[in-house]
Amino acid sequence: MQRRYRMSIRRNILIRVYLAFGLILVFAGAVIIQLYRVQVVQGRKWQAMSKSMSTQFQTVEAARGNIFSVDMSLLATSVPEYELHMDMFAGGIADEHVFNEKVDSLAMKMAQLYPDRSEREYSRMLRDARRDGSRYQLIRRRVTYQELKQIRKFPIFNLGKYKGGLIIVEQNKRVLPFRSLAARTIGYKNDNVKNAVGLEGAYASYIQGENGKRLMQRIAGGTWMPVNNGEEEIAPKEGADIISTIDVNLQDVAQDALKKQLIKNQADHGCVVLMEVATGEIRAIANFTRTKDGDYQEKLNYAISDAADPGSTFKLATYMTLLDQHKVDTNTIVNAEGGKYKFPKGPTITDTEHDNYEITVKRALEESSNVAAAKLVYQHYANNPSEFTDKLYSYHLNEKLQLQIPGEGSPVVKNPQSRSWNKYYTLPEMAYGYEMKITPLQMLALYNAVANNGKMIAPILVKEIRRLGNTVEQIQARVINEKVCSDATLGKVRSMLEGVVTEGTGKNVIKNPLYTVAGKTGTAQIANNAKGYGAKTYQASFCGYFPANHPKYSMIVVINHPTQGDYLAAKVAGPVFREIADRVYASDLDINQAAPVHYVGNTNLPQIKKGNVKALKQVYNRLGVKPLYASNTAASGVDTSNGIPYEEITYKSGVVPAVKGMGLSDALFLLGNAGYKVTVRGSGSVINQSVAGGSIVPKGSKILIELE
Repeated sequence: MQRRYRMSIRRNILIRVYLAFGLILVFAGAVIIQLYRVQVVQGRKWQAMSKSMSTQFQTVEAARGNIFSVDMSLLATSVPEYELHMDMFAGGIADEHVFNEKVDSLAMKMAQLYPDRSEREYSRMLRDARRDGSRYQLIRRRVTYQELKQIRKFPIFNLGKYKGGLIIVEQNKRVLPFRSLAARTIGYKNDNVKNAVGLEGAYASYIQGENGKRLMQRIAGGTWMPVNNGEEEIAPKEGADIISTIDVNLQDVAQDALKKQLIKNQADHGCVVLMEVATGEIRAIANFTRTKDGDYQEKLNYAISDAADPGSTFKLATYMTLLDQHKVDTNTIVNAEGGKYKFPKGPTITDTEHDNYEITVKRALEESSNVAAAKLVYQHYANNPSEFTDKLYSYHLNEKLQLQIPGEGSPVVKNPQSRSWNKYYTLPEMAYGYEMKITPLQMLALYNAVANNGKMIAPILVKEIRRLGNTVEQIQARVINEKVCSDATLGKVRSMLEGVVTEGTGKNVIKNPLYTVAGKTGTAQIANNAKGYGAKTYQASFCGYFPANHPKYSMIVVINHPTQGDYLAAKVAGPVFREIADRVYASDLDINQAAPVHYVGNTNLPQIKKGNVKALKQVYNRLGVKPLYASNTAASGVDTSNGIPYEEITYKSGVVPAVKGMGLSDALFLLGNAGYKVTVRGSGSVINQSVAGGSIVPKGSKILIELE
């Protein structure tokens, strides 16, 4: 009995153990099965869900710094632009009734602001997004700040920052307020473009600032949504500002003059650079290329990149070398051979003019005789060509200027060790600007050195870097050569360059009676791709400075491949130089210091300044003052003790009235009636006028008056 009882107990225990073990096996099997389902059967589902719940920091690009002109006009700036999204289940519209009550009003406002969609389309988009459970519905891209201010007041969005569901993602858009003005020099930064372009690329490390961070969460559909309603966890720091040397007014003048001449001559491309002599600061730089449709656009910066044969503008270096090494003097006689000469075993060189025979060195430069320059160089350097090329190298014409923007062309000035040196051809060809490659800006630097009393400096386009209004760095032009030649040589070449304009090739086009210009024309035949030199492709240029007696500006104009009209430099490049120089002279008070015309009365009493006659007579009548006209006063024996002399206003067409000392209204009245456009600076009485009284200037010209 007891044995049977013990066996019964043992059986019960075993059953329980087996049952427990079986349950454990079943549970383990269930776990394994579930793991299999999760990992294999439902793996993609849970992986997608995992991704949808992940968060990460994304970069918030900083606003790039501004680029200013020398007068602090904005050349390039970053404008905030916004992308708007909406959380369709934000706190304020979680209630379906609230959403349905206001959604149509929101749609109506959006349609009024952005008519590209109808009210009905906006309403459908919002309702569909609500139905689909969207928490980050795109509402609008490229929204301006002014538009955003309006949108914040729209129904639903006016519930508040979080309740209305409006999510704002700020972006920065780079804009050029003056559009095409100096566009190639300003440049751009593009992550897809390897090489930096212009100031934007060269100074990117300063301009781009420090990027911030924004925490983003991936939601259904793989869309990234800001966690903190669009605000950054680490705010970006905007970049530094660049103060360029560009003057927007002069830049506009330069571009207009160049483009007009390119159209007239149907040229392939051209450039112009205007530089301040003493500082090396570039005030204007324009580059235009003809497009397929016949228009002209800024595509390449030819002024800094286009290294080519400079032609006769290089003769400055030739004669400066001959004079400084005492090989010739300005009155040395050279036989120009009637404008055509065949060198023994060498090239046949011709002049544009074929009536030059026995002429002085000075006249040879003025008339741009290729024969004279080539003969002089060959005569004095054929046995020792290194003496000539070493002097050219002392001008650093074989070196880059190390400009502040990328893309500078590499100059080529040969020497006897060059592989392509030909002892019969190279030396005479170099004398008048062939067998070498020099960019327009490199050539301008040499002319600028002559104007700058011999000091050669590298041109600059940026003068200052500022951060938050404080100066980070001030930049001055690098001195390349303290003295390119002796003072005696400087005096001679300056006189010769003036002679080019007063008596030589630039006489009829560039010469201006109001101020002096010194410079040199250059007409070079250039290679035309596969056709070589046989295609008769020309490059016309003029390089010089003004006013010649106290130089403030230097300038070079280069026009490549003119196909209509003339091809000679004086007639193609000369008008561009003249037009720009005239406008600069008329607007720059520092260089326009001609003696003003004084209208002297016939009495010792104070003379009334000329102005509005009707206003003056009204004042006289109210004060009981008798006007005495200058023509009828002391000269005629009239007693002036009881009146004030007044000289009647007279206008002479094309002659600028003198307005110094006048008030603004009288000055505007007088200049306006004389047919001039007036720009005013300051307040008070006129202390300076950009074009002196008595100057002969065409009607419609702009005149700046300065008041104090």
